[in-house]
Amino acid sequence: MKALSQRRRHPLAAVALLLMALLVTGGIYAVASSANEAKAQAVTFTANDVEEGGKLFAANCASCHGMGATGSDAAPSLVGAGAASVDFQVGSGRMPMQMDGPQAQVKPVQFTDEQVGQMAAYVASLGAGPAIPTDEMVDASEGDPAHGGELFRVNCAMCHNAAAAGGALTRGKYAPAIDGTSERHIYEAMVTGPQNMPVFSDANITPEDKQDIIAFLKTIESQGSPGGAALGSLGPVSEGLFIWVAGLGVIIAFTVWLTSRSS
Repeated sequence: MKALSQRRRHPLAAVALLLMALLVTGGIYAVASSANEAKAQAVTFTANDVEEGGKLFAANCASCHGMGATGSDAAPSLVGAGAASVDFQVGSGRMPMQMDGPQAQVKPVQFTDEQVGQMAAYVASLGAGPAIPTDEMVDASEGDPAHGGELFRVNCAMCHNAAAAGGALTRGKYAPAIDGTSERHIYEAMVTGPQNMPVFSDANITPEDKQDIIAFLKTIESQGSPGGAALGSLGPVSEGLFIWVAGLGVIIAFTVWLTSRSS
C-alpha cells in the first residue's frame, strides 16, 4: 500500500493523467468528426470524372485560379475547397465570374450538371474538403421547419433577414435572397461559406439541423406572405415608408381638391 501511495504522489502522475485525458478527448472528437464526414462523402466520383473535370478546369478556370488550382493574384487556391464549393459556385452561375467586383453575381449557369460534377470531382481530388450532399441529406420533407426557423433566426437572419429576403452588407456586398435556391445549394452554402458567409461546419450545425433549416426555408417559400404585400420583407422600415408616402400623397391630393373647389 505504501509503494502504491508513493507512485500516486509521483510528480509526473498529474502530467500523465492530463495527457491521457487529452488523448481520450481527441479520440472521441476524431470519431465524431469521421462519422459526420462519412455522411457527407456519399456522393462519389469516378477517375474519368476527375480527368474530364481537369480538362474543363484548365479551359475555363485556370486563367484565374492557376494550373492545378493553386491560386493566383486574381483568385484564391482551390486546394481543399471541396466538391461542394465547386457545385455551389459553378452550379448557381456565380462562377466563372462575369466581371470583377466585391461579390460574384448570379447569372445563367454555363455548364451542364454533368460538367459541373466533373469539375467538382477534379477539385475534390486535389485535397479533402466539403462534399456534395446526398438527396436524403437535403430532403426538406424530412426536416422540422419549426426547429429550423429557430436555428435560422439565431444564425442567419442578421444577414439574410428573418424572412430570408436578403440584406445589404458593407462595401457593396450583400446577403442574397434565398427564395428559389435549391435545397442542395442551401446546404452547400452552409458548409462552404461562399462570399462573406461564415462556414457552418457539422460541429456548429449538425447535418440534421441543416436539414431543418432547409425545411423552414422551403416552407416559407411555398407559403408566401400571409399578410399581403411583403414590401421587401424589411419590416417596420418599408412599412413605415409606405404609410408615410401614401399618407402624404393622400393629404396633398385632398388639399389640391379642396383648393380647386373653393376657387
